[in-house]
Amino acid sequence: MPHSQDHYNPNMVHDSPEPLEPCGDHTPDNKQTTRMDRLKRAQWLRAAILGANDGLLSTTSLMMGVGAAHEGQWFMILSGLAGAIAGACSMAVGEFVSVSTQRDIELVVTQEHALNKNLNLQEIKLENSNNDQLVVDHDENERLPNPYKAGAASASAFLCGSLFPLVGAMVINDYATRIVVVVVVASLALALFGGVGAMLGGSGRSSVRASATRVLIGGWVSMAVTYALLKPLDSVTDKRMGEDD
Repeated sequence: MPHSQDHYNPNMVHDSPEPLEPCGDHTPDNKQTTRMDRLKRAQWLRAAILGANDGLLSTTSLMMGVGAAHEGQWFMILSGLAGAIAGACSMAVGEFVSVSTQRDIELVVTQEHALNKNLNLQEIKLENSNNDQLVVDHDENERLPNPYKAGAASASAFLCGSLFPLVGAMVINDYATRIVVVVVVASLALALFGGVGAMLGGSGRSSVRASATRVLIGGWVSMAVTYALLKPLDSVTDKRMGEDD
């Protein structure tokens, strides 16, 4: 008897197994995207804290300097308002230019990466070669930094920090008490901003305390130097004001 052999017949196969697709949002790419999104949010928060700290210290030091040269309450308030507005505009312009440059660089890098990937897969057609946005999908564009948002956030943070010394100067009429209140309010806010900024940077408790202490001491030095350098002009200012009267 002839030996029978089983031959593979493709017509006999009706249900071939299909490759399993990953389900849910637990793929490595999604995890990496989530981690990057959280990191970017933390960076935005930390930048906002630093911007508020800049507004607080700059406005307080300016008001202390003007207060040293002239005891008038309205002069201190006007100097604080001018410093807050000018500083916010400066921060917004600087952040807009910086983030615009960063966005342009990241866009070029993203396009080159996607172009190389498409070339390797041989999926680029000749008629699409003139399209600059061919290789950048919508999600990638959304993940790029927005210079308008960055500028607005930086200016807003600076203004928020400037409010602390301004409010303190507005509610106190007596000169000596006003100076003390402005320094105390600014000191508390400096320690708070320094600690929160360190926490958002991932520092431990000891590092948070050290960061708050450094920011506080730096703020005291800035206020003291500004006050001490302009205090000798007090007599000159009084003389000038007397001549105007």
